[in-house]
Amino acid sequence: MRLTAELVHNSLSYLNPLKERELDLRGHKIPALENLGLITNEDAIDLTDNDIPALANFPKNHRLKALYLARNRITAIAPALNNSIPNLDTLVLTQNSLSELADLEPLAALKKLTHLTLLENPVASRENYRYWVIATCPSVRFLDFQKVKDAERSKAAELFGTLAEPTDLAKKLLSSRSSRSLNTASTANANGTDKISRVKLSDKERKRIEELIRNAKTLAEITRLEKALNEGRIPAGVLDDSMDTS
Repeated sequence: MRLTAELVHNSLSYLNPLKERELDLRGHKIPALENLGLITNEDAIDLTDNDIPALANFPKNHRLKALYLARNRITAIAPALNNSIPNLDTLVLTQNSLSELADLEPLAALKKLTHLTLLENPVASRENYRYWVIATCPSVRFLDFQKVKDAERSKAAELFGTLAEPTDLAKKLLSSRSSRSLNTASTANANGTDKISRVKLSDKERKRIEELIRNAKTLAEITRLEKALNEGRIPAGVLDDSMDTS
């Protein structure tokens, strides 16, 4: 069932135990996030038990604080998610299909995110998973229903550094995702009409981008490169270099 204006209008909206206005969209087998601009008066949206493949396609919504997306098919997160829902503080992604540590990188920009759940995703079994999330999402205080401890933050910083000064290991993980994304077309709905855009590149342009990623000194630089690619743009500096015949 598509997420239509009729479905939104007919769905239950109520005050949850946190005194937040919550919209119940559970169990409709929704194939994609769409028409979210119709939802403007809710603090939380429950989208548990649907068929959503990507956390994407959100319009600007400064009110939304909580998203419940357990038991969907999410494999990708939009790189500019923070621009759409900057005040999100709770995100439940239990039992989805996020597989790589770097797939979680867009969450780093959600500066108010304090409660995050990724249980029963393939990524949760990756080596240093918990430390990676703690390092890249420093605002998170509860991860997988467990409070983040000071000792964990210290270990995370040792392994991955900070957002401003990532370690070589952190940069390697991020660059591997960026390289893969050049060849991956992640659709945001069942028909493929909404996509996290990808750029078709020549071999020379691809190598130049990989070089820029390897030489990036901060997470912000890597994020800018990846954001441009996902928005369908060739990052600054790539075209000039590829046209240089000297």
